Amino acid sequence: MFLSSYENKIDKKGRVSVPAAFRSYLSSLGYNGFIAYPSFNHQALEACAQDRIEKLSNTIDTLNPFEEKRDYFATSVLSESTNLQFDSEGRVLIPNKLLDHAKIKNSIIFVGLGKTFQIWEPKLFDRFKISARKKAFKNRSSLKWENKSKKEEV
Repeated sequence: MFLSSYENKIDKKGRVSVPAAFRSYLSSLGYNGFIAYPSFNHQALEACAQDRIEKLSNTIDTLNPFEEKRDYFATSVLSESTNLQFDSEGRVLIPNKLLDHAKIKNSIIFVGLGKTFQIWEPKLFDRFKISARKKAFKNRSSLKWENKSKKEEV
């Protein structure tokens, strides 16, 4: 899984080192890179393994091929996605169009979200994190643990 948050600087050539834990997880899945695309919800980038973007593509394909909704999702996600491959030192070069969307200049924060991760400009993420924590606290009762013992008793 993608866990924790890691901040790294962008070098003079525009490359950034991807956290070793993220590279290791992707490698365990058989990948030497990841897919990134502009977030719908934030000034950030969404990032995932190839199989996750394929799952998303399959979901988009379940929509009626003549419906505008299908085109909107395909255009907004798939046409904006970029396959970023690690170099020999575990770095990637994120295209300017993605950096511009996330307002990233010098530093990047990689934010683990379980099966996916996000890439943020650190100050924007700090502000978002404060808001997210307040909203998570307010909505904490909506998270339910599955109680297997009750199911087993039935």
